[in-house]
Amino acid sequence: MQLRLYRNLFIASLLFVLPYCSKSGGEPVVEPPPPVEKTFYNPLMSGSDPWVIKKDNLYFYTHTLGNRVALWKTTSMSKVGSVSSVNIYTPAPGSNNSSNVWAPEIHYLDNKWYVYYTAGSGPDNTQRTWVLENSSADPTIGQWVDKGRIYAENADFWAIDGTVLDYNGSRYFLWSGRPIGNIQDQHIYIAKMSNPWTIEGDAVMLTSPVLNWERNGGPVNEAPQILKNDAGKIFLVYSASGCWTDDYALGMLTLKDGGDPLKKEDWTKSDQPVFKKKPESNAYGPGHNAFFKSVDGKENWIIYHANTNPGEGCGEKRNIRIQEFSFNSTGVPVFGEPVRTGTFVPVPSGE
Repeated sequence: MQLRLYRNLFIASLLFVLPYCSKSGGEPVVEPPPPVEKTFYNPLMSGSDPWVIKKDNLYFYTHTLGNRVALWKTTSMSKVGSVSSVNIYTPAPGSNNSSNVWAPEIHYLDNKWYVYYTAGSGPDNTQRTWVLENSSADPTIGQWVDKGRIYAENADFWAIDGTVLDYNGSRYFLWSGRPIGNIQDQHIYIAKMSNPWTIEGDAVMLTSPVLNWERNGGPVNEAPQILKNDAGKIFLVYSASGCWTDDYALGMLTLKDGGDPLKKEDWTKSDQPVFKKKPESNAYGPGHNAFFKSVDGKENWIIYHANTNPGEGCGEKRNIRIQEFSFNSTGVPVFGEPVRTGTFVPVPSGE
């Protein structure tokens, strides 16, 4: 905050100390000050498991709150931390979805809004994925209808972090599942959807935590997120290792061109994490991400949570960060390294 203050004072001083130059035999010409670049710095706010969707000129943002689902509405993602949230859903006390409300995502499907979230009745092994529906044009108003659980008959067990893939005219649901509720062993599953709240057919296990870097603190593959490049190529970015460790990181699967999302063999898994901790940047356990476009649609941005200090685990010390990323010449995303906290960076283009 002091750095921002000193910077603003310096810029203000430039407005009063203007350089002069003279043309030969003429009046002095006042040179205007250079334009001030809009910047922000991470973290944007406290929180974990961030999700954002851009519709028209608005962003709708949400993250884990534990006992309810809330939305933030903004025109500038760099300023989301200064926007008040609106509570859209609080489960009834004592219900099967009343506790541990995690990782909500909001999607606009078939001209309605849907929220997918994780919740249970209290014990960890009761965690399942649930669906809410709202037909209002603005998801911060109108009535949210509880559509119940979403699950596959052959994978009706511990399930978290649901998300959606639309591809080649079909829709798929992806989530992280634990076949035996009290054994820490998380995999990512996919199944076809018949509508936004119903799965048809069997689930397929897409990826398991078999690589060493996916097993720090316990075998974990979770938080699947879909990323499409401008050519329509599909990537699945996920979080791996225990979130209670500093080595929580992002991995990636790539669907082959023309591939079937329900066929594991049509996905290629990266051997190494694509985004990981960087102590020099105060970034420990970066993960559970989402993606969004800048206001003008010209830039690609990743939003994720991380801890500022080592050993802070999965608790309330996690915070939300954003940074720009790019695609290389072959269309593969390149996320780089976490940007250091407190570093001024340009806001997303168009803000």
